[in-house]
Amino acid sequence: MVTSEPAPAVVTVPRGVRIGYGIGSVSTATFSTVPGLLLLFYMTNVLAVPAWLAGLVVFLPKLWDMFVNPWVGQRSDRTVSRLGARRPWMLVGAVTLPVTFALTFAGPPLTGVPAALYVAVCYFLTATAYAFYEVPYKAMAAEMTDDYHERSSLLQWKMFFVGLAILLSGAVAPVIAGTEASGYRLMGLIIGGVLLVSMLASFAGTARAPMVARVEAETSIRAQFAAARSSRPFMVLLGLSCAQMFAAGTLLAGAPYFATYVLGDPGTTTTLFVCVVGPLLVTMPAWVWLSKRYEKRGAMILGAVLFTAGTVGMAFAERFGSVYAHACVLVVGVGYAGFQLLQFSMLSDVIVYDAAVTGKRRAGVFTGLWTACETVVFALGALVLGWLLGATGFVESDPATPVAQPESAITAALYGGTLLPALLAGISVLLTMRYPLNAETLRPAGR
Repeated sequence: MVTSEPAPAVVTVPRGVRIGYGIGSVSTATFSTVPGLLLLFYMTNVLAVPAWLAGLVVFLPKLWDMFVNPWVGQRSDRTVSRLGARRPWMLVGAVTLPVTFALTFAGPPLTGVPAALYVAVCYFLTATAYAFYEVPYKAMAAEMTDDYHERSSLLQWKMFFVGLAILLSGAVAPVIAGTEASGYRLMGLIIGGVLLVSMLASFAGTARAPMVARVEAETSIRAQFAAARSSRPFMVLLGLSCAQMFAAGTLLAGAPYFATYVLGDPGTTTTLFVCVVGPLLVTMPAWVWLSKRYEKRGAMILGAVLFTAGTVGMAFAERFGSVYAHACVLVVGVGYAGFQLLQFSMLSDVIVYDAAVTGKRRAGVFTGLWTACETVVFALGALVLGWLLGATGFVESDPATPVAQPESAITAALYGGTLLPALLAGISVLLTMRYPLNAETLRPAGR
């Protein structure tokens, strides 16, 4: 009689660790949300920085991520300590990021080019501090369990905290900031405190996290890029994720301009944002179910289609009004919720698949490169929008001297913040169709 070997036992992540790990996403989501939503507008409408220069200030520190993130990923792959491989790096980020973030918005009373230079230096330091935390934090998900669906369940907790953090930070930060420099200083201090608490809580909460076997990573940054190019699933995922993050970054940076100059009410920045991120809190179980029913690839295509339809609809907001605009943004939010869950879950699958095929555990390598590209293209959305506004005659200002914007700039704020994201989300659909991994693909590797 022929007997088959028993399937490997599924490594189940304890509930306490899931919650502890998930809390860390409060910091990652908050840091991604608040500067993406407010930093460009803060410089053009509070610090009187020209739009083209403000776009550069938002973008260039993120370009640095292309270098520092892979380095952090490499070093955390090779770290051996009593705290584990990832957690010492997370601790460094936890004690530095809140300070640099607060300083970005709590600077001296400068305007114009001097203000831009100050913000650029602080934001550069902030991006560096964030890399120390984010790269090892994201790499941990693939090291806690090898099971295909267990990773989705783990990341469901993470996405719950992502949704909660994005909802609260995106809704509350604009209210605290208001329209004055003093409000932005206060906001920077409060959000800095939130970052500190969530990062330290995650550091403590992951102390007992399970970890699968790890293999030493590539020894040079050049080797890391070579490793990425050798993995077709990773390159496809990277491409579709970049398209989606470019779309999300443009949409987010454009939200205050859309609210102010298209809907005529700056206060609707908060309600629009709630419509984008609210679905994160209520649709995660549905997206997990869809990923099992139609595979992650099918669910991702659905999310991108919803995002595209919603942003195209937003382009008609001038004609149909504010209620219509909010309904369209709600559709965008449902699609965006799918992006958030499925990107992270698919990245973990790519890491596990690569380990099965090559025998190398390169979680930090792939996570570092993926995170670097993600943050760069997210900031690229603000850069492109800033240059588009500058090219169409947008006039920088401060609260003491408000100005009337030309019609060309208002048109750019409308279509640049809606149709451009729609185009990029559509491109991500085409790329997602080329994504090769699914549950069946990973099953021969014992998943």
